Amino acid sequence: MRRTAGLDSPISIPMLVVLLLTLVATAQAELTLPQLFGDNMVLQREAPIPVWGWASPGQEVEVTLGDNSAAAVAGADGRWRVELPPMEAGGPHQVTITAGEQSRALENVLIGEVWLCAGQSNMQWSILVVRDAEQEIQAANYPRLRLFNVPVRSSGVPADDVAATWRVCSPATIAQDGGFPAVPYFFGRKLHQDLDVPVAVIAAAWGGTRIEGWIPPEGYASNPALADYLLQIEQAGPKFRDDLSTAVPQYESWLPEARRALDAGERVPDPPLWPRHPLDSAERPTGIYNGMIHPLVPFALRGAIWYQGESNAGDGMMYFEKMKALIAGWRQLWGRPELPFYYVQIAPCDLDPLYAGDALPELWEAQTAVMRAVPHTGMAVISDVGDLHDIHPRNKQEVGRRLALWALAETYGRDDIVPTGPIYRSLAVEANRLRIEFDYVGQGLSTRDGKDPDLFEVAGADGQFVPARADIVGDAVVVWSDDITTPTAVRFAWSRTAVPNLMNQNGLPASPFRARVE
Repeated sequence: MRRTAGLDSPISIPMLVVLLLTLVATAQAELTLPQLFGDNMVLQREAPIPVWGWASPGQEVEVTLGDNSAAAVAGADGRWRVELPPMEAGGPHQVTITAGEQSRALENVLIGEVWLCAGQSNMQWSILVVRDAEQEIQAANYPRLRLFNVPVRSSGVPADDVAATWRVCSPATIAQDGGFPAVPYFFGRKLHQDLDVPVAVIAAAWGGTRIEGWIPPEGYASNPALADYLLQIEQAGPKFRDDLSTAVPQYESWLPEARRALDAGERVPDPPLWPRHPLDSAERPTGIYNGMIHPLVPFALRGAIWYQGESNAGDGMMYFEKMKALIAGWRQLWGRPELPFYYVQIAPCDLDPLYAGDALPELWEAQTAVMRAVPHTGMAVISDVGDLHDIHPRNKQEVGRRLALWALAETYGRDDIVPTGPIYRSLAVEANRLRIEFDYVGQGLSTRDGKDPDLFEVAGADGQFVPARADIVGDAVVVWSDDITTPTAVRFAWSRTAVPNLMNQNGLPASPFRARVE
């Protein structure tokens, strides 16, 4: 066997570059698939199925799945892509990819429902540390539920692949490698149980990250309110090339001195710092998208769920603009203008300074605005299952279930399901009282504790809010204060520690809001 140079075998940087380029060229000549295509995967039912990879330039590649097949010719860069026709749920199947004398066979492939699950730490939170973790893990025996966990990675340019493999859901696989993310699992489990078809959840989450890193360039370009971010993206490439133009001569100057010192047995001087792409960071716009989402495009999906926002507290309504850009960007990349997108409203939590002042209620307001402005979106309200002393509530089971309610009701057409609790709709003045109408009241309004609705406030002409009394009247809530004769505004649960009792009779809590009399 031929051995490559080890650490004790000196090799120059130019030699190393040549070796790496040779290896890359060799790899591109091999029939190669992204890690997303592998044994145990699930492909989206009732939709065209794209499959792609790399082969020798000009080589014909054929992909076969059941009775269907498609062929393509690899381009000058070795890339190829085919599209198989839609199929019904079922399996297991074998997928065969052939290029000349090379062939790959993917086993135990199912056709079903595929969902992308993204966000920050609450979406990343492991099944190992949720409520009743041991019981949940032991019960996780769902061979037609498949899991794919994208590792955290930023990149300055769009990446081609991720280092992950498909898992068949079992007590062993769900607990390995630090445990599978809990919300994607509970979401997928609910869909699998209710739909009785194979389900795949692709988890791509990174704790502590802001939304800016997840938005693709197409998303920034879709929203003029984010023009400054788009400018950063457009300037990053030229700046990186300028930095490389400086770094390469420095390396060329360093190499002779490094060789001389090495031959003389002297200490080799440190090489110059190699520049890093300006967008290669979780904190930079597109940085996470490039590393974690772009490699998944255009794998066929039914929809996406999103649990993020803690790190953007303080953005106010600018978070609304950023979420619009995220959704528009992903929909454009997948070629699905109506791609379902369901997300979690951040739970109340008494954290300072992260949620100082009105930062958290204003974030809730921005999140609520998204489902009003962007079609085919929905928000899961979780104020009643949070933890005021922990930014990571342990009841991830209910979070996943409530996201699944949106999918079942809106994506899969379950008319018997109310997907969320009451959402503010309108405000009317009745003498010294305000009448508030809601959407998503289901079979009617109620309270968790049987008492009158709490945490309502009203304001008069001076704009100063005072606690208000409230009654449920049919599908509305009437609020008032004996101290205010002419109310001008109302707000509900407008505090980072607010855990209101108002809900619909489906047991889903009302979302916080504020409104003024027009």
